[in-house]
Amino acid sequence: MASRLNPYIQFDGSAREALEFYKDVFGGELTTSTFGEFGAGHGPDDDSKLMHGQLETPSGFTLMAADTPQGMSYNPGENISVSLSGDDGDDLRGYFTQLSDGGKVTVPLEKQMWGDEFGQVTDRFGINWMLNITGS
Repeated sequence: MASRLNPYIQFDGSAREALEFYKDVFGGELTTSTFGEFGAGHGPDDDSKLMHGQLETPSGFTLMAADTPQGMSYNPGENISVSLSGDDGDDLRGYFTQLSDGGKVTVPLEKQMWGDEFGQVTDRFGINWMLNITGS
């Protein structure tokens, strides 16, 4: 798979409802995982919240979303990131390194509980980026 760039939107407990709405608008296939499924919540109220949701549309659009767990701030206007994902680890690691130059790594690029390599960085312009290397 070639690398893909798409929006990743953070919600304050309504990610599932929003993604189901977008599915009604755009069609496609929606996959979701909760914090509870991964044992990754920050408190008991997080178990049913979406840790990750992804809508793949017939038109080729990809929209990703998640709920903000307890203890993390939710700041409307700052709740969207650009997601880069794919299986070309060399390219994606290179993007991560370049985006980090003058920016701030908020999650180091490393193997995660779902089996992929993942990291987050805020670039020097204040844009949030999420990089996910599948099957690494």
